[in-house]
Amino acid sequence: MNASERCRMPVVTHTGDGEERKVGVEIELSGLSYNTLVGHVARLLGGEARLASRYVSEVETTDGTYTIELDADPIKQLDLDDDRLPQSLRDLGTHAMTMIDSAAEKVVPLEIVAPPLPLSRLPAIESLVDELHKEGAQGSREAIYFAFGLQLNPELPDLKTNTILSYLQTFAALYDWLKHHHQLDISRKFTPYIEPWSSSYAQLLLAEDYTPDLQQLMNDYLHHNPTRNRALDLLPLFAHLDKPLLERHVKDPRIKSRPTLHYRLPDCDIGNRNWHFSSVWNDWTIVDDIANRPEHLEELRQLYHQARTFSFHNLTHSWRETTARWLERKGYV
Repeated sequence: MNASERCRMPVVTHTGDGEERKVGVEIELSGLSYNTLVGHVARLLGGEARLASRYVSEVETTDGTYTIELDADPIKQLDLDDDRLPQSLRDLGTHAMTMIDSAAEKVVPLEIVAPPLPLSRLPAIESLVDELHKEGAQGSREAIYFAFGLQLNPELPDLKTNTILSYLQTFAALYDWLKHHHQLDISRKFTPYIEPWSSSYAQLLLAEDYTPDLQQLMNDYLHHNPTRNRALDLLPLFAHLDKPLLERHVKDPRIKSRPTLHYRLPDCDIGNRNWHFSSVWNDWTIVDDIANRPEHLEELRQLYHQARTFSFHNLTHSWRETTARWLERKGYV
C-alpha cells in the first residue's frame, strides 16, 4: 500500500463554506543534524531552503512554507557573535556555540512544522516521514529523554458551538482507547504535555443535559483546563473565537490563535519501520467521523453512562475494552 492509500479521509472533507478542510502537522525528531534535516526536507519536498534566524529555516514548497527549527528558544536566541562584543569574546563565543550546537542537537528535538495542508495533500507528509526514517531519523523510543510528539491541528468543519461540543464529547469518550492504541513511549507518559481531561470534566461534557452556549462551553473548559498541557488543547481555538474571554483565565504568549483543534497526544516513533504518519492520522479520523455522526456519538455517550453503572460486565471489562469492542462493531477499526 503506497502513501496515498494509507491516509484515510474523514467523512467530512470540506467546511460549511465548501472549502477543503486543512490540517497543520508538527513533527519532533532527532538522529539527524539540523543542517542535514533541512537539506533532506528541501530535497524531499522539492523546495528551496533559506535561513530565517538562528536554528530556524524555511522551505518554500508548492504547498506553502515548511519551518524546520531546533525546539529550544533559549538556544535559538543565543548570539555570542554580536559585533558589539569585544573580538576576543566573540572568538571565544564561536567555539562555545560550536559546543552548544553539538550538544543541543543530541538532546533537544528538531521540529518540522508544516503549513496548513488540504486533507488531500496529507500523503506528502506520509512520504516525508517514511523517507526521513530511511535517512536515520529517530523518535521517542530511542532514548528515555526523547519525549517527541507528532501533533495535529485539524480544521473544524465549522465553528458552531454544537460542532465543537461534539468533538470534545467524542474525544472525552475515546481518550483511554486512543492512549492505548497509540502505544505511547514511556518518555511521553512521564511528561505533562499530554494530560487527560479530568473525570469530572468528562462527565460534565457527556451529561445528558449539557447544552452550553459558546461562552459557557469556553468558561467550563477553562475552569477545568487552564493550561496548554492537555492531550487535546482548545486554547488556540478559543484565542481565535474570543481572546478576551480566554485571557481572563489564561495568559500565555505561546498560544497561537487558529480555527483548529490542537491534538497533542501521539508520540513520534519515526525510528520504527512499522510506524507511519498515517498510524496517528487514521486514529484521529475515527474521532472526526464519530463527531460528525450524531447517531454514533449518542450511542457512544449512552455506552459511557452504562459503563458507570454497577454490573458484572463493568466489573470485568475496562472502559477501554468496552470502547474497543464498540468501535470494532461499528466498523471503525
